[in-house]
Amino acid sequence: QVQLVESGGGLVQAGGSLRLSCVVSGGLFNRNVMGWYRQSPGKQRELVASITAGSTTNYSGSVRGRFTISRDNAKNTVYLQMNNLRPEDTAVYYCKRSRYNSFESDYWGQGTQVTVSS
Repeated sequence: QVQLVESGGGLVQAGGSLRLSCVVSGGLFNRNVMGWYRQSPGKQRELVASITAGSTTNYSGSVRGRFTISRDNAKNTVYLQMNNLRPEDTAVYYCKRSRYNSFESDYWGQGTQVTVSS
């Protein structure tokens, strides 16, 4: 059973930084696209950043230049470094492992809360 466990969320003042981690266990990691999503109350879950197996990255416009996604295949871990945080970044952040082929499924973590105070 594939499991994703996020950590690193918390309360931070505007302008501060946090680093989220997501450890994948029970399944493959190296070939899968990994992504960080977020959801705030009353809003749809949105993609924040993603990284391919070859470490090509993609960012939403609202976080580009402030957030950095990376992966450590030896540790089955994906990271999200968040700098210059803003109150509008407040949300529950989720990690996702995308399916590699039709024989796999997408998997999500349980989420970690990030709260940015003004």
